[in-house]
Amino acid sequence: MRAAVLYGTVGAVVLSGLGAAPAEGDMSRTAAQSVALAAERAADEGIRFGKCPAAEGLPDGVRCGTVEVPLDYARPDGRQISLTVSRIAAKGKDAKGRKVARQGALVFNPGGPGASGMYFPLAGYLPGWKRIGAAYDLVGYAPRGVGRSAPLSCQDPKRLHRGPAPAPTHPSETYKKERVARAKAYARGCARRGGSALRHYHSLNNARDLDVLRAALGEPRLTFMGASYGTYIGALYAALFPSHVRRMVFDSAVNPAPEQIWYRNNLDQSAAFEGRWADFRAWVARHHRVYGLGDTPQKVLRSYERAAARLAARPAAGKVGPGQLQGAFLQAAYHDDHWPQRALALSAYLRGDPKPLVRIAGPYPEAAVEQENAKAVYTAVECNDAPWPTRWSVWDRDNTRLARTAPFETWDNVWTNLPCAYWSGPRQRPLDVRTGPGELPPTLILAAERDAAAPYDGAIELHRRLWGSVLVTERDAGNHGVAGGSNTCVNGYLEAYLLQGRAPVRRAACAGRPEPSAARREAVGELRVVGS
Repeated sequence: MRAAVLYGTVGAVVLSGLGAAPAEGDMSRTAAQSVALAAERAADEGIRFGKCPAAEGLPDGVRCGTVEVPLDYARPDGRQISLTVSRIAAKGKDAKGRKVARQGALVFNPGGPGASGMYFPLAGYLPGWKRIGAAYDLVGYAPRGVGRSAPLSCQDPKRLHRGPAPAPTHPSETYKKERVARAKAYARGCARRGGSALRHYHSLNNARDLDVLRAALGEPRLTFMGASYGTYIGALYAALFPSHVRRMVFDSAVNPAPEQIWYRNNLDQSAAFEGRWADFRAWVARHHRVYGLGDTPQKVLRSYERAAARLAARPAAGKVGPGQLQGAFLQAAYHDDHWPQRALALSAYLRGDPKPLVRIAGPYPEAAVEQENAKAVYTAVECNDAPWPTRWSVWDRDNTRLARTAPFETWDNVWTNLPCAYWSGPRQRPLDVRTGPGELPPTLILAAERDAAAPYDGAIELHRRLWGSVLVTERDAGNHGVAGGSNTCVNGYLEAYLLQGRAPVRRAACAGRPEPSAARREAVGELRVVGS
């Protein structure tokens, strides 16, 4: 996924005709035995937590260690790779100083693919997580390929920022040919740099690694929270190791249906982003007196397009073009906390001050290595996970059709995933995630109705497939990731489940939190970069 995203569908593609390698798509007896062997070794070895390396950038209160997992679970005695792990031990006391019983480790995966969860233990310092942090060791980790966990790379990070990007919404045929060539080159770079190990970076192995991590932490059963793509790892784990699950939270669930992984999910995602982009423009229009960008969503769109045209003619600071503009405003679709800053920056730019826009949209060369690594892992996992259309004509047909009604994100999503059309490695057969009565303890699914990065239909599908799961819906809201935020209703269900094992019978709903307030124009000079 882009910036930690991946999901979508509208074009119809018969995936069964694309060919998938059965190699590791099913949890064969041999594979299950290999995971059990690796988990047994990890349980004996444990994790030696100590001071975190400076490269992690974590404060002294966080402790770090590593766990060894097989690169290839078909060869458990072969090459081992080290996954980095972080932890803050359970506080053991609540806010009033009363003793709280420890409930074990809560392991978190933030999604991506390609995102690191090493920062997660710091959540214990946030108000919405303090009660959970009192009872649980908060454990984060970097999945295989990410950060210092046997890192992947597909190109020189210096090539990541190529200068001002053109408009992504209406690509010419010439530009499409250029991007096809670039996708082929990127896929070749992944194969060259990743070598024979590249094929082992996929979601099934991420789920298997999670069971080894569980054992290394000394947990007989896993308590896990996954966000975004992390919910797919959790869904695979629930299907593969149901008896190893204690409690499991799926925050902003992706659609786990085999036919959705991943081409169709990305199409669905592009369609959903159009709706969220409309939500943002409607909000800006309601605050026309503050931003002066138009008193209707259509007028706001014209203001945005005017800025894009101006940036195409003369990039801001020589580095922010229409593509960077779109990337910055894409973040507004993830979290409405970004709405005031984005609107202020656009307003300032159209009034002659490009500095706020450059701050939120400009490239950050100092983060190039981390960004290139995240992109490489994202690509490898998505491409390895499932069959993809191998003919450009299929991509062009489906996305040309989709872009007629959803132009905002469609083509940019194509360019992110197009290397999968030219991937040289074997593809997995996606697992048919489902559990029957009594196989799995109750699990908790949290979802916002208007989430664009993980469209709500995915949460409904996961709820249908996991017997006994509970779906909590944040109504008329679109933030991607709702656990531990500012919605007290959602947090109440989360705490009741993690701390007491209580959950509604089947479904529950929470009202969405209030929309953000409009920032004053005087704040333009004080804009800070948020989540770009």
